[in-house]
Amino acid sequence: MTPFILIVLALVGMPLFVVMGAAALSASHAAQLDPALLMVEFARLAASPNLVAIPLFVLAGATLGQGGAPHRLVRFFNALLGWMPAGMAAVTMVTCMVFTAFSGASGVTILALGGLLFPMLKESRYPEKFSLGLVTSGGSMGLLLPPSLAVLLYGVVAQVNIGDLFIAGLLPTLLLFVIVGAYAMLRGARNAPRQAFEWRELVAAARLGWADLMLPVGVIGGLVGGWLTVAELAACTALYALVLETLVHRTIKFKALVWVAYEAATLVGSLFIILGLSLGLTNLLVDAQVPMRLLDWVVAQVHSPLEFLMWMNLALLVVGCMMDIFSAIVIVTPLLMPLAMHFGIHPVHLGIVILANLEIGYLTPPVGINLFLASQRFKQPILTVFRATLPFLVLMLGWLAMVTYVPSLSLWYFGHL
Repeated sequence: MTPFILIVLALVGMPLFVVMGAAALSASHAAQLDPALLMVEFARLAASPNLVAIPLFVLAGATLGQGGAPHRLVRFFNALLGWMPAGMAAVTMVTCMVFTAFSGASGVTILALGGLLFPMLKESRYPEKFSLGLVTSGGSMGLLLPPSLAVLLYGVVAQVNIGDLFIAGLLPTLLLFVIVGAYAMLRGARNAPRQAFEWRELVAAARLGWADLMLPVGVIGGLVGGWLTVAELAACTALYALVLETLVHRTIKFKALVWVAYEAATLVGSLFIILGLSLGLTNLLVDAQVPMRLLDWVVAQVHSPLEFLMWMNLALLVVGCMMDIFSAIVIVTPLLMPLAMHFGIHPVHLGIVILANLEIGYLTPPVGINLFLASQRFKQPILTVFRATLPFLVLMLGWLAMVTYVPSLSLWYFGHL
């Protein structure tokens, strides 16, 4: 089966694991190898010490989403930040960032929080176009924060310390918040009234949502302090979320946990199938010396790390708008790692750049998935959504350039300045 046919099948909607499986079988047949060799990668994948963290963090995110964590977060951040200039915009950004990190998918953030945040912004007299763009792009702003599934997946594929990746993503995320927040103050909040600060409401919201807020603090603290491994931290996070929603808030009945587990298992199962097949296909490509030939070609055409990063950004933006982020990570990472090592790019910095590109790809036409989800959720034409999102896309591209060409933003903690 030719690569062209496989690409066409993927573009017309064929499930990616079917396309990946067909590609792997075709490659093994062409190399006159036993297709059973592909299963070796599933065995190696199962032995990975970090693999268990993925289903546990996914379960935690599904539990929190079903249990009402988004509403508690919105109430708390509104009470804390609503009095500031552009306070409601800050509430929207922080809530979207935190929930995207929990859920692991920016599209889920738009679907779960859009119906809550979009009316709140309009009621606060933010322009409708600005509000639509902020909520749509807000779903793409938290993928570098712990316990993001995208970061976990990159760490497994690239065999990079996941704790280092989470720490490296903190400063770039803060920088993005400052950039978009400044734009919100200049553009969106000119006629928006400030909400009066009330200690009583803040205390009530904090009392209701303090346990949700402690989760990312605990994850970051555990990673920075080195007290827990990633797998142990994932287990604690999943247990914490289950106890919180079933025994403390009691928003999820024990019978409903079956459906929460089903939702998490569906996502995890599809990820593992794609990951195992892609790793098997990668090994076949390595045996055929495809990465080495690609490296030779790039070395002949590209003469500096900055030039390599520029072309990599352009390619990743295209990949990000054509493919979901999890599939893109497992496909492009093995190809880019040897090239990055040749040009002396730190693997942690490479991971942050790859993930930053792919999260921007959610907003990039012609097939940026967040544009379509927002169009459906808010019942707006896709062109209207794109026009509303365009200023935020430009800001995020500027942020991407800073993250790419200033490695210290990602490597500040490790001393690789």
